[in-house]
Amino acid sequence: MTILKSVLLISAFALLSGCAGPTLDHYKGSKPDLDLKEYFSGPIKAWGIVQDRKGHVTRRFDVELVGSWDGDTGTLEEHFEYYDGKTDKRTWTIKKIANKRYEGTAGDIIGKADGEIEGGAMRWAYEMDLDVGDKTYRIKFDDWMFLMNDGVLINRSYLKKFGFTVAELTLVMQKQDEK
Repeated sequence: MTILKSVLLISAFALLSGCAGPTLDHYKGSKPDLDLKEYFSGPIKAWGIVQDRKGHVTRRFDVELVGSWDGDTGTLEEHFEYYDGKTDKRTWTIKKIANKRYEGTAGDIIGKADGEIEGGAMRWAYEMDLDVGDKTYRIKFDDWMFLMNDGVLINRSYLKKFGFTVAELTLVMQKQDEK
């Protein structure tokens, strides 16, 4: 192999390695620690936006969430109110399957969502069919959640089709006092 081919091969490998996404290992030891069962118990209020691939906000919404747990199985009720007047609901069933690992199901989710926690971060990945106008697209969600102080959790979701990010969702959640 010539020196030029070796240099090109090493450069291509370095470029591809640099394109790899973040990993949970980066958040090992980060504080505050995210305890899924603790955070998603009781009422939570959230505010979100969806941005297209150019960064334009295409949708805004508020969410009321209520979580409860029975052992290692949790239920998370989500009630969405979009600023265009539409509403939606989703009920997650979340199960702890190992230390720091979870899986979830919901009526509009394809298969199971897979989640893992490290320090104050969680990665949650799943697929769902999204209606956009008069078409439906199967989209992969790559959710990253970060626990902040004062009961705030920030969720950044990358919506992907064929491996390309086609939209991003930002959701800010805050724990509420029990009524």
